[in-house]
Amino acid sequence: MHAQIPDFDMPADAEVQAAADAFRMLSDKNRIKILLALLQGESSVNCLAELIDASPSVVSQHLAKLRLAGLVNVRREGTFAYYAAANSHVQRLLTEALSHADHAANRVDSTVQHRHRADA
Repeated sequence: MHAQIPDFDMPADAEVQAAADAFRMLSDKNRIKILLALLQGESSVNCLAELIDASPSVVSQHLAKLRLAGLVNVRREGTFAYYAAANSHVQRLLTEALSHADHAANRVDSTVQHRHRADA
């Protein structure tokens, strides 16, 4: 006998796969750092490389993956490329992920009223 959840429609496989792909992209700390930097504004590969203390080629590889997952956009100006977070969903996704990490690391009881970093 299966328990049924009333009024629940399972998302399409394509949507679930896109979500899994996005989470896979967030499984690397450097990609998270890159996205956090890009949420502050547009940036070049070299600036991002300096910010996260990685080589430009490593950052380029991360950006290519993030772009394929739809998490970043690129704007070309002459020979330069400038990257930005794709949309506000990226910010909400990272905010929730970091909030979850904070709760897990500090063993926050979610039934007790508390403040989040963004609320301060």
